[in-house]
Order: sequence, then C-alpha cells, then structure tokens
Amino acid sequence: MPNEEAIELPKPENSHLEVIRQDQSLFEIPDHIDKILDRKFDRHIVPWLFGIWLFAFIDRSNIGNAKIDGLIEDLGLDGNKFNIALVVFYIPYILVDVPSNWAVKHVRAGIFLPGLITAWGLTSTFLGFTKSFSGLVVARLALGLCEGGLLGGMVVYLAMFYRRHQMLYRIGLFYCAAPLSGAFGGLLATGLAKIEHGGYNNWPWIFFIEGIITTIFGIICFFTMPHTPAEAKFLTEDERAVALQRMIQDSHGATNVENVNEEHFNWHWVRMAMLSPQTWLSSFSWFFLLIPLYSYSLFLPSIISGMGYKSTTAQLFTVPPNIAAFILVLLTSTLSDKIKARGPIMVVCCILAMAGYTMLLASKANSVRYGGTFLVAIGVYPGSPMIMGWLSNNLAPHYVRATGIGFQIAFANCSAFIATFIYLSQDAPDYTLGHSVSLGSLVLCVITVILQIFYCRWENKQRENGLRDHRLGEGSEHWLGHKHPAFRYTI
Repeated sequence: MPNEEAIELPKPENSHLEVIRQDQSLFEIPDHIDKILDRKFDRHIVPWLFGIWLFAFIDRSNIGNAKIDGLIEDLGLDGNKFNIALVVFYIPYILVDVPSNWAVKHVRAGIFLPGLITAWGLTSTFLGFTKSFSGLVVARLALGLCEGGLLGGMVVYLAMFYRRHQMLYRIGLFYCAAPLSGAFGGLLATGLAKIEHGGYNNWPWIFFIEGIITTIFGIICFFTMPHTPAEAKFLTEDERAVALQRMIQDSHGATNVENVNEEHFNWHWVRMAMLSPQTWLSSFSWFFLLIPLYSYSLFLPSIISGMGYKSTTAQLFTVPPNIAAFILVLLTSTLSDKIKARGPIMVVCCILAMAGYTMLLASKANSVRYGGTFLVAIGVYPGSPMIMGWLSNNLAPHYVRATGIGFQIAFANCSAFIATFIYLSQDAPDYTLGHSVSLGSLVLCVITVILQIFYCRWENKQRENGLRDHRLGEGSEHWLGHKHPAFRYTI
C-alpha cells in the first residue's frame, strides 16, 4: 500500500540494521516504530483471520439453523440422531489438533490456513446434497477433519507477529467473529431457508450458499496472507529486521533465534509443553467453558423455539444476544491487553453467564429467559480468546506453544461429547438438564481459572526472588524456553 508509513533505519558506518542482527541488547525499539509495525500487521493479517473464523463458525453452527427449517424431518433424524451428527464432528477435530499445529510452519502458514478454510467451504457446500443420516455423519466427519488445525494454527500464526501482551486484543479481533456469526448466520438462514429450487427446498440452501461464500474467501486468502514477518511483502527490509528483533526481545530468554523459521522441532519442546502446569490448568478451564459455549451456539435457535417462537422469528431472535457477545469480546480483549491480565476477566465473565443460566432455569417468563440468553452470550464468548491467549503468553518458544495450544484445543473440545447431548428434544421446551450442566461447568471453570492465577503469581514470585536462577547453570539457555528465570507468566 503506497501511502503506508514505513520504518527507515539510518545507515551510517554501522547501520542500526546490523546492530539489531548482532546484539539485541544494543537496540531498543522506539514506541512509534512499534506502532507502525502493529498497524501494518493489523491491516494485512487480522482482517483475513477474522473472515476465516467468521465463515468457519457459520459453517460449523448452521446445522442448528437447518434443524428448525426441516433438516430433522427430511432426513428422518429421530431419537438422538441429530446429536450424534453433531458430536462426530469433534472426533477428527480432536485427533488432528496437535500434529496440525506442528505442520503450520513446515507447510507455511499462508498456504496451510487458507487451504483448511477452502477445504472446509467445499465440504460445507456439498453437505447440502445429503439425503440420509449416514450422509450427514460422513459430511460432519469431513468438516471436523478440515477444521481441526484451524483455531490453534491461527493463534500460533499470530504469535509469530505480535508481542505477548498484544496477542489477546488480536485474538479477540478475530474471535469476535464467533458470536457475530451467530447473528449474521441467523439473518442469512432466515432468507436462504425460503429458497425452493431443483428439488432442494429450504435448509439445503443454507449449506449451499454459505459454503460457496466460504470457499471463495479461502481462495482469496492464498494470495493475501504472509507466512512470517521475514516474508511479509508489505514490510521493508528494515521493518522485517525490527519485527523479528522485537519478538526476540519479547521472549525474555525463551528463544534466541532471529527468525521463527530457524526454530526446529525437538521432542524436548513437546515434553516441556506437556509437563507445564499452565497447559493442564488452561485445558481444564477451557473444557469446562466450552460445554456451555458449544451447547449455546448449537442450540440457541432451539432454546428460543422452546419459548414458543416459530421458525423465522426464532432465527431473528438469535441475533441480538450474539451482537451483544460480539461487542463484549472486543471490549474484554482490549481491556485484557491494557491491564495485562487474563484470569480475572474470565472469572467475571463466567459469573455473568452463571446468572444467565439461573434466569433460564428459575423463570417461566419469556422476557426473563430471553434476557438470560444475553447474559450467557456475553459471559461465555469472551472466555475462549482469553484462555487461548493466556496459554499462548505462558508457553515459549514456537514448538512448545504449538504443542501446548494444540493439546489445549484437542482436550477442551472433548467437552463437545457432553455439550451435544445435554439439550435433548424430549427435554423441550425448558431444557433443564442442559441449563443445569452448563451452570455446573461454569462453576468448575471458575475454580480452575483461580488455581491458575495463584500458580502464575507464585511462580513469578519465585523467579523475582532468584529461586529459579540455578537453571542457568544446568545447561544451555537455548533449552529453557518459558522456564528461563527472566520469563514472567501472564496472570
């Protein structure tokens, strides 16, 4: 972009560029240069991730919209067949998470992520042609395989470009597409479900049109997303050097390589990720949070239908709570990076969601219950970017982070085996079981988040008091990663 600001480092006999490459301690990156890089990354990276996650989430949850527009009747999904079709998605999704994160750098992120979303879009498009329960199950398995590496890959990708305490805001910028997809998807489904053409009536057109849009977007991403800062064509040579240098400085000893491409896989990094308490605490926290989040995103149309609203009205009533969640994700993500804290915000959000489920359980008035759906939305959606960003902040270097985040996503998504079976058709219209399980899960989420806050504070205190300095004498600093005494955990 010709009018973009550019960083031009002066080059006398010893250029700053050379100084950067030779000794990171001799060059401090001024704030205004930092901001120029951030603005360029925000313009050239975040919008594409936002679009990827928007269309991925629409195509993942549009089966909930199709359900109330004839899918159940046309495919003969009696009993728990619909719930089975939901849960099979997560089997390949869980299995490919960790190896997929390892592959991001080797395949090259600018090819890998667009490739996943393009395959996802094609699969979603063809899902509209299914005529049987078995066909629906096969299509959902294929969708899970395509999306398995998407979310973790996006977080790992962002960590190649931004400092640790800039990450949450950017994760929030793309993750807010999840609740927005609920609003946008509901509006879109309202119109698409009225199409009747070529023997395909109503619900298949939700998959046809939304899948085609996703596929086109994925193809565009092949030509727009850079692989790493070193290969970003929108940066000058000096800007690439500064971008790489600031990542080294931000690692606080966790890595000493100049370019993420110079980091190589080693099982030592896998062991470090899997033995880290923060990996397990974060994984359990997200597991408990995803039970209400997944059940809410998949069954909100059914919950609102249970209040007595018909198909079109129920679709439209899903929009306002999701818009509220969209706004809250942006606000909490901005606040989180500003105060450099993740856990306390998660606790507050969980309490809001708990209040929402209490309203759904305790009241018979539709106005109160509908108000409860707002509290649930603004409580559960901000937690996912928060917990992902938290773990990403506290694991280093690249392959430790890739392993930890991949495991976290795989482990947490096992919650889908619960979430997809707690809202059963025989429990309509009150769905007492689903609301109760979701409420209990949020209580457990709060407990594990508080445990992680205390652990991170305790470990940081040990390092401040010099009680971890002995690690510097135990071997090469290159292998310490986030265990380096200079590294501090985000709370």
